[in-house]
Amino acid sequence: MNIVAAMAEPALFGPSFQPPETWAAWGAFLRAAFGLTMSPEELALFRRHTGRSVAPSRPCREAWTICGRRAGKSRVAAAIATYLAAFKRYRLAPGETGVLMVIACDKTQARVVFAYVRALLGSTPMLAAMVVGETAETITLKNGVRIEVRAGNYRSVRGVTLIGCVLDEVAFLRDETSAMPDVELYRALKPALATVEGGVLIGISTPYSRRGLLYEKWKRHIGKDGDTLVWTAPSRAMNPTLPAEIVEEALADDEAAARAEWLGEFRSDLEAFVSREVIEACTVPARIGLPPVSGIRYFGFTDPSGGGQDSFTVGVAHVDERQGQRIAVLDYVSERRPPFSPEQVAAEYAEVLKSYGVTTVQSDRYAGQWPVEVFAKYGITVEQSAAAKSDLYRELLPLLHSGRCELLDHPRLHAQLLALERRVARGGRDSIDHPPNAHDDVVNSAAGALVTAAAVAREPGILAYYRLKYEARQRGEPDPFA
Repeated sequence: MNIVAAMAEPALFGPSFQPPETWAAWGAFLRAAFGLTMSPEELALFRRHTGRSVAPSRPCREAWTICGRRAGKSRVAAAIATYLAAFKRYRLAPGETGVLMVIACDKTQARVVFAYVRALLGSTPMLAAMVVGETAETITLKNGVRIEVRAGNYRSVRGVTLIGCVLDEVAFLRDETSAMPDVELYRALKPALATVEGGVLIGISTPYSRRGLLYEKWKRHIGKDGDTLVWTAPSRAMNPTLPAEIVEEALADDEAAARAEWLGEFRSDLEAFVSREVIEACTVPARIGLPPVSGIRYFGFTDPSGGGQDSFTVGVAHVDERQGQRIAVLDYVSERRPPFSPEQVAAEYAEVLKSYGVTTVQSDRYAGQWPVEVFAKYGITVEQSAAAKSDLYRELLPLLHSGRCELLDHPRLHAQLLALERRVARGGRDSIDHPPNAHDDVVNSAAGALVTAAAVAREPGILAYYRLKYEARQRGEPDPFA
């Protein structure tokens, strides 16, 4: 029995995919992905959403579905996972377990698909009888296949034999220990799939920015024949029951975001802040920090946190004169991730700052007044007069592109730098920030220290400028330089 028939069969998946006509577009996608015969109507849908004229005559090794939200992606992903695990036969060595992985940016997201898988298995007596073991994150079947839910970390997927893999919301995979978490995950999965005949990788996601694994798959394979299928569609093309007014309202509110969220288009208003090549050119290999040196003037920057979701970070930098050029050098950057005691971390950072001869550190005002008070206990003055982080990143960019700064060989710093996005607002002014569900605490402190050091080297009176702004703000007076 093929997957489309299983989704129509009342004794199998049928009750979860009612009424059948609302799932017609998904049926066409599944026929294409599994190399099944298509009706003229399904072939028309295939051509519209893939840009290809000839339908695949055999199952695809990879199928990537790029659709808007509420299109039914997770439910279809669950049907694919259940079908691959329970209906197909695989040649496995004696004692070998074939694994069907459901992977998302984190286990919470992955469990959405996993819950649908559990429901499909449990609601069908024939399939329920195949289950021989179950935990919160695995379902083991009597045919030697285990369905697992995992977070999108490339380190966690090695050492298994994969019969298939479902990547849910692959455009939003984040791992701040890796500069390319989605690409590295894909590279780790391919060898595990290579030895199983019929092994397939399914990627299902709402699109996001024009970079990363999903975008590269779209750019390379859309409209082209081969074993990799790319299918793109608006939400309502895949789910006609979605009210049109929801999409229209979102488009009126923020067209750029809504075109990705509901129309299945990659965002045109987002650009990468800086390239990997530029970061690597500014990085001193194997340099994880520099000790204080007598006679050098150092500058500090801190991004405080009260111990909630964000990290508490600090950076230290100085400027070197080399052949008539000033080079901003990052000497130290540290991050404490929650949970932690803010006062204890402030005490530790105060000692570090003093070791570099820094008694005044720059910060912004987003953490409120408590950083000023807690650092003051340990002899450090916090001046909350720094520019907004978007402006700091904008000032850091020419230092990076001109090679006038040196970065530490720090994976989280590099990953956060690469993740930064330049977003063009409606008024034409751009902003630079981290993507959704990501962080920029490390890069904020590093950028603040480097930009402050470079600014002082360029304009010796810059600290006095910041101090006057800070004192005026403390007194509630207007900015004297506005």
